[in-house]
Amino acid sequence: MIDGLTGALLHIFTPMPFLYVLIGTVAGIVVGAIPGLSGAMLIALTLPLTFYMEPVNAIVLLIGMYVGSITGGLITATLLRMPGTPSNVVTTFDGHPMAMAGRPGRALGLGIAASFMGGLVSWVVLLFLAKPLSIWATRFGPFEYFTLILMAMVLIASVSQGSMVKGLVAGFLGMLVSMPGVDPSAGQPRLTWDWYVLNGGLKLLPVLIGIFAVSQVIGDIVTIGKRMERVETRVSGMLMTVKDWRDQMWNMLRSSAIGTAVGILPGIGASIGSIMAYTTARNMSRRPEEYGKGSEEGIVASEAANNATIGGALIPLIAMGIPGSVIDAILIGALMIHSITPGPTLFITNSDVVWAMIAAALVANVVMYVVMMGSVRVVARIMYVPRTFMLPVILVFCVIGTFALDNTMFDVWVMLAFGVLGFAMEKGGFPLGPFVIGFVLAPLMEEKLRSGLMMTAGSIEPIFTRPLPLIFLLISILLLLLPAFRAWRVARSARRRLDARADGASS
Repeated sequence: MIDGLTGALLHIFTPMPFLYVLIGTVAGIVVGAIPGLSGAMLIALTLPLTFYMEPVNAIVLLIGMYVGSITGGLITATLLRMPGTPSNVVTTFDGHPMAMAGRPGRALGLGIAASFMGGLVSWVVLLFLAKPLSIWATRFGPFEYFTLILMAMVLIASVSQGSMVKGLVAGFLGMLVSMPGVDPSAGQPRLTWDWYVLNGGLKLLPVLIGIFAVSQVIGDIVTIGKRMERVETRVSGMLMTVKDWRDQMWNMLRSSAIGTAVGILPGIGASIGSIMAYTTARNMSRRPEEYGKGSEEGIVASEAANNATIGGALIPLIAMGIPGSVIDAILIGALMIHSITPGPTLFITNSDVVWAMIAAALVANVVMYVVMMGSVRVVARIMYVPRTFMLPVILVFCVIGTFALDNTMFDVWVMLAFGVLGFAMEKGGFPLGPFVIGFVLAPLMEEKLRSGLMMTAGSIEPIFTRPLPLIFLLISILLLLLPAFRAWRVARSARRRLDARADGASS
């Protein structure tokens, strides 16, 4: 292991491979920071350029883009409340309020440091525990996946700000929106109303861009006359002190572990890892009331987890040939283009490529941290641009990114429609996060449930007889009852205070 890693690191630090890592990471940061564009799109567009490259150089370029795109999204998520990528949705909950409170440098510094720590933790897991952890993950059956997703769906109530009922309504609305398309079991169109364009369902990218980016543009247009407060991004506020590292270390490590574990599970993704880490941090925090208002713990938890999913998702890709995310599926395509078959024999047949991927993940994280810390002040100047100039540019990027998905205007109209819906939901006090989470998770949840029922002839008994599904189900029930328990405690405390006052008055 040491020889393979050392050899790969020495190769990457030669001029051309290191240049590819640098170019990939910087390109990923820039594209990730632009609402409407994504790392998956960047890697997919770059794939044809790698046809005539050396396999190792091609892979390290794409790995750099992978790492950079996940981190770059926190810039606009913090400064504009427009997540550059889906994995940065949760960062908007606290990053943007902190930026609006006059501390954008602090918010960005915390996010960058947490991203770096999350990447390092997941890289260590990737290095030492790839095979055993991937074997454990592949033992998950349909009911394990179903109950795990059910648990994540219950978490949307905890993620939502304000009313738990409105959070659940938003989540179920997202699930409903995911239903149009071809029934995965029957193969028949459902909820398409004879519109052939709906046979493929509503795609994630137009919905996501509409809900978060276009709705924000509409909101800014409505308040275009309101002058935005100019906030200076100070470098001194970005660098974390020794005390900051000490205070946030446990949060970073816990969130990184959650992100890594979620990343290992194929199809779950960085967004869910970020949500689970954020919710865990808030439930364990001594200051849960600060979450959603600019909590430092919330930013750290979100960014540590979503970057940790990168290393976690590479584990099943390398060891089993199973993509852990959309980008990993594209990486499998890149390997196959170069006649490399991912899977259990990859360590034997192409060990140089495996170790290059592992080494590139480490080097790209270091490059990401240095580049982000050195260039974020320049990117932060976007806040100083008048909105009359900035909003049309953002909207153009949204349209281009959506249209480039399948070259159809239907996706653009979907994006605009969900922009209006997102604006209306926010005006009505319905949180956007649960909506997107429900939209993303519902198809996977349905697929796993149907697969399990087909295997058991319609019986749900394995949910109650297998240990993991039962554990996930019990956690879901506890999470659902936790807000009610908290409300009961608050009401009981209020009654005790009133009784104490009444007793004092009577005496």
